[in-house]
Amino acid sequence: MEYAQVKDMKLSRLGMGNMRLPTTAERGPIDYEKAREIVHYAYEHGVNYYDTAYRYHQGESEPFIGKAMKEFPRSSWYLASKMPGHMMSYKDGKIVGIGYLTGFELQSVEWIFEKQLENCQVDYFDFYLLHNLSESSFDFYTNEEVGLFNYLVKQKEAGRIRHLGISSHGRADTIEKFLKWAGGQVEIAQIQLNYLDWALQDAKAKYDVLTRYGVPVVAMEPVRGGRLAALGEAADAMLKAARPNDSIASWAFRYLQSLPNVAVALSGMSTMAQVRENVELYSTRYEPMPDAEKELLQKAVDTVADMIPCTECRYCTEDCPQQLDIPKLISMFNEANFGNARILARANETLGEAERPSACVSCGVCAQLCPQGIDIPGVLGQFAEAIKNA
Repeated sequence: MEYAQVKDMKLSRLGMGNMRLPTTAERGPIDYEKAREIVHYAYEHGVNYYDTAYRYHQGESEPFIGKAMKEFPRSSWYLASKMPGHMMSYKDGKIVGIGYLTGFELQSVEWIFEKQLENCQVDYFDFYLLHNLSESSFDFYTNEEVGLFNYLVKQKEAGRIRHLGISSHGRADTIEKFLKWAGGQVEIAQIQLNYLDWALQDAKAKYDVLTRYGVPVVAMEPVRGGRLAALGEAADAMLKAARPNDSIASWAFRYLQSLPNVAVALSGMSTMAQVRENVELYSTRYEPMPDAEKELLQKAVDTVADMIPCTECRYCTEDCPQQLDIPKLISMFNEANFGNARILARANETLGEAERPSACVSCGVCAQLCPQGIDIPGVLGQFAEAIKNA
């Protein structure tokens, strides 16, 4: 396994994300035995960075990782979790949940932090991040009356947090604004970074800001929720011709290996096949991408650049009044736009009336929750129209 020196730690360049663990049903609870097998395989093959968050898997992710990793010496692995301030607001002197935290008991930021330590069965977090620092959450995170960041600094001083950081889907200027405000307290940053979003979501600008400030990067969504594991017939053929023995997904990881300030590529591995391949890519087959292959990759990207940038994080589904499977619908819409006209007929045949994009009432709640900034009601409207005209 390849490692990156970050502060006083050697972090595995492949990290284990715990947002997409195998489940017992499509939206069911975590399949503990299958998930444990994946996590333990990763650990036994050198992966030492594990990422979770307060509401991943509807709140099951933290307790799972706490139980699964309890079998290994605490000093041999690094744990990152996050404060869900992006789903909190401050009103009338009280913290209230918004989005997927609406209706949840949120006594205080202190209460959440203590609950997370309990969930994870640890005495400290190696990394503790502000979850999705962005334009909509900036004011909450910096609100001096709430005192969230000052509280976390005190927890760091007490040894209950080793390193403070941020995760962000925000703009580069928002990230830089926060770095200035935090006064050097941000020690690591998790951003959505892959070869498609390098330009599509201006990840380059975010990477450059963090590099300039000396903040190591953890790259989340390296294969965009699996979307970069299969680009489309034309693009896949281009890449296979160049490297016939390599998977399409491997190009995404090798691209990140070429960026010197990426300390960890955080992969949400949900099958044993994925963890085995990724471990191999970061150990015996570690091979940063040369410029000639980057140019070829850009040509492949040009064939799919019009896709809707959904990563299937499922934040949008939490408060949908119609209970639509929005990521599934966007995936079908993207596939239809790639020239697969059969998708439109299949959508019409296989989806019930209440499951179709036409069931969207355009309330806009999903768009407010989407970290990608997708106009979801607009996309579903386009999809519904395309189905109707097919």
